[in-house]
Amino acid sequence: MRIAVISDTHDRFPATLPARLRTADEIWHLGDVCDPVTLVEFEQLGPPLRIVTGNCDAHPWPLTLDLTRGGLRFHLEHIPPARAPAGVNVMLHGHTHVPRDETDPGGVRWLNPGCITRPNRGAPASFAWLTIGARGALEWQLVRL
Repeated sequence: MRIAVISDTHDRFPATLPARLRTADEIWHLGDVCDPVTLVEFEQLGPPLRIVTGNCDAHPWPLTLDLTRGGLRFHLEHIPPARAPAGVNVMLHGHTHVPRDETDPGGVRWLNPGCITRPNRGAPASFAWLTIGARGALEWQLVRL
């Protein structure tokens, strides 16, 4: 399974992005969409689009999502919590506009695809591919734009 992970569109995205995500099995947006119209092109691609509410969103998307894929438990939340919820293998968040790939002492992997439109702290605009293989093998590939 190949999942495109994006965050912090803030009403904008590069014109080439929807075509780049066309091969995704799913698209996960980690918040700060702002205007829901921003997502129309992604919805029209066909893969399921999962969205969590960011601090700049007024639309009633869920604040968090817990998803299981390939035997792994994923928790999606815009602002990173101090600790991952119990039983989670992978914690995905946006908000900071800075890419992240770290594993905490408890073995939870923390991932952030960065920001599509307003990168921070010298990080270029980016999104990521999350690939889940056999027996829960996980690959995270950051794509700089």
